[in-house]
Amino acid sequence: MLLQCLRAERLKCRRAPVWLAFLILPLFPAVLGTGNYLANQSVLQNGWYSLWSQHTLFAAMFFLPAQFGVFCAWQWRLEHADHNWNSLMTAPVPVRDLYLAKLILATGVSVLAQACIGALFIVSGKLAGIAEPLPPELAGWLLLGAVGGIPVCTVQLFLSLVCRAFAPPVAFGLIGGIFGLLFLGQGWGYAFPYSLLSLGMRANNPQMTLELAPFLLACAAYTVVFAVLSVRLMQQRDIAAE
Repeated sequence: MLLQCLRAERLKCRRAPVWLAFLILPLFPAVLGTGNYLANQSVLQNGWYSLWSQHTLFAAMFFLPAQFGVFCAWQWRLEHADHNWNSLMTAPVPVRDLYLAKLILATGVSVLAQACIGALFIVSGKLAGIAEPLPPELAGWLLLGAVGGIPVCTVQLFLSLVCRAFAPPVAFGLIGGIFGLLFLGQGWGYAFPYSLLSLGMRANNPQMTLELAPFLLACAAYTVVFAVLSVRLMQQRDIAAE
């Protein structure tokens, strides 16, 4: 059943306009971060590491949470429209599988977003004239950034399930990204789901030492908690009469 649900979700998103966000939004942190790096080279003198700090500052705070918010809101938008919720909840499919299909697709989007960020980072560095070899930590930044994006997607899926409107969950994603960096700056990064994205990417601090076990535990905890809340809400929500 889960595979069938995944196919259905993939077909719904195949030609969706939401993919425009994935073509446009990653360009903004790349352009802004590279521009900031070039304008402050007297201070930012650590090559790739300085460039990464500028790219991720914008990406983790604004654009990635917004990107996840748009995608997760779109995933529920069709179910919230017309009588589609009735059709969804009366289908002979476990509610758990319906939700997991959306979460797996959102996880794929987190991985895709990091791949785009990595590619744009390399291109930007070459255009900025950085001649040093790529930092060996780059793969780890991208991988753990993708992992840190999963709890953010889980929270956004929950908010988009609760709120039928499209814009409020996206706005909350932007607010969450800002507060995530503030929590990280206070040393409370593991206590807030949006901070995990910044932690995984080492946003604005590429040479920060990441405590892997607490990071993975926090990611798993937030993912499980909000996944369980979403499934329970789906099970308890009444089928609308109109």
